[in-house]
Amino acid sequence: MSEPVGNSLRNRLPYVPIHRRPALKLPNDARVAVWTIVNVENWSPNGAMPRAVLPPPMGQPLLPDVPNWAWHEYGMRVGFWRFLDALGSRNLKATFALNGSVCELYPEACEAARDAGWDFMGHGFVQKPMHKVEDQKSAIADTIAAITKFTGKPPRGWESPGLTETDETLDLLAEAGIEYVADWVLDEQPLPLKTRHGDIISVPYTVEINDVVISAVQQQPSDEILRRGRDQFDRLYLDGAKAPRVMAISIHPYLTGVPHRIKYLEMLYDYILGHDRVVMWTGAEILDWYRWQVPA
Repeated sequence: MSEPVGNSLRNRLPYVPIHRRPALKLPNDARVAVWTIVNVENWSPNGAMPRAVLPPPMGQPLLPDVPNWAWHEYGMRVGFWRFLDALGSRNLKATFALNGSVCELYPEACEAARDAGWDFMGHGFVQKPMHKVEDQKSAIADTIAAITKFTGKPPRGWESPGLTETDETLDLLAEAGIEYVADWVLDEQPLPLKTRHGDIISVPYTVEINDVVISAVQQQPSDEILRRGRDQFDRLYLDGAKAPRVMAISIHPYLTGVPHRIKYLEMLYDYILGHDRVVMWTGAEILDWYRWQVPA
């Protein structure tokens, strides 16, 4: 049975298997481009928490939700700074996915990311699914404006909260000047997505090497990001001999920034850095490389 035309997700891009595409080439014959996404969010104490580590008593949500809000807040007070050290000591730059309201809530973290040369990426204005945002166009504009005011330049990329999109989200993002998105976890190479305002590029993101899935949803052991990340990299490195691949590492300060997990992230970086033919890039750098390889 065929799907209706219109706003179907399938209409955003054709199905082209990876072995049937024009050849891509990374600098110096690299096989894998690795990018790290540090997600920083505004969890409002006035509403239900986007995620919980401690179930409410008797299964009845209570507000304010002190333990689960504080669980996230720990990441901004402590965990984020471990990320800054882990990346900075290895001369690595992250892509900084932040809610627009974070610029005022956590200015010191934003200043540190800006001063470290991280690539700022829009992540909604507050941590809320795009389906629940009353005016997406305004929320996108407010996020871009907040980041532009803080950094002096608008964000080029966007990751929706929870990777959520309605049928119109991509069109609104392209209209607002966003050049790449991280919501479409469907490939290992960048791909163009059609919008009413021209193409927007999907930069490969991940729900696999993502600490929300690993630590909060699947509740894996502390070292899972190392074991899974190493296995992921090994296969991409092998396949990258035929066609270059992109590997994403998505982390949150309240999850991987805790004492019992941070060393495994550091070990993953050291393992990857022990290989040649790897580039450690930001989302914007991957976008620029792809645009140069495949002109619009």
